[in-house]
Amino acid sequence: MSFDNPWIHGLVMGLILANVALVITGYSIWFERKFAGRMQNRPGPSVVGPWGLLQPLADALKLLQKEDIVPRSADRALFNLAPPLTVFCALSALAVVPVGPGVIVADLHIGILFALAMGSLTVFPVWMAGWASNTKYALLGAMRSAAQSISYEIPLLLSATVPIILADSFRITDIVNAQLGGKWFALWPPGPGIAAFALFFLCSLAEANRIPFDIPEAESELVSGVSTEYTGMKWGLFQLAEYLHTFIISLVATTLFLGGWDGPGDNDGIIWMAIKSLTLFAGIFWIRWSFMRYRADQLMAICWKFFLPLGLVLVMLTALWVHLI
Repeated sequence: MSFDNPWIHGLVMGLILANVALVITGYSIWFERKFAGRMQNRPGPSVVGPWGLLQPLADALKLLQKEDIVPRSADRALFNLAPPLTVFCALSALAVVPVGPGVIVADLHIGILFALAMGSLTVFPVWMAGWASNTKYALLGAMRSAAQSISYEIPLLLSATVPIILADSFRITDIVNAQLGGKWFALWPPGPGIAAFALFFLCSLAEANRIPFDIPEAESELVSGVSTEYTGMKWGLFQLAEYLHTFIISLVATTLFLGGWDGPGDNDGIIWMAIKSLTLFAGIFWIRWSFMRYRADQLMAICWKFFLPLGLVLVMLTALWVHLI
């Protein structure tokens, strides 16, 4: 679906994709709670609506009714701006991600750089929240989050460079088109492709602050990190941004390494894009409820001692592959 006027196209497609992403994100919280319940031998949400399907709506209504508390020592303007800005940065990356043939808000020539940049920009409102709260635990959480995001952004970009080199383009639609017919970059070239996909996936977990890389808000040390002083829907917006970031990074990983909307035979389209992306999304939940978090020093050591050298090696191997083949 497209419109001749780019402004109308961007507005309509943006509203559609943003609302779909928000609905999926809302119900991903329900899915994770049911998933965790199965793993821990408990039912999960089961009271509000059939199978607990109305639980996300009940949670949203509850958060909207809670008292909005702002610490007296906080910078009120920055404190109030940080939560919606976090959601905006996470959602903005969706604008350049094609979810099907021609289904994209803005097909930019530097689409992959824009998507990764908007994802990494979430560190600024997170730091803003910790600084504006003017309390010890919130500031420590913000400092850890900034250090983690900036560090893991480097190997994340290096792993994303592999499909960029193979497709010879920064445009995400070009990267997907280069994989049509089953030539997915996660599988080809053998070796660097699957390693780059694994590196991208693990670094995206760290960027989205998901277990085992969620040390910025480790309950045993920092209470709730940057969201310690937030209440009601402001706190809910931080959680929404985390799940949005996770869902959108699953979409990006699918387009870069798993062929995007490419399906078996002639069955290309949004359905296959959804199947691949939601499978990665569910895999992130599985990891969360299967592993324990790293310590802060271990988390940073993994990035600088293992992931960064691996990313550099993968970029060099891919460049050598393209040069020789």
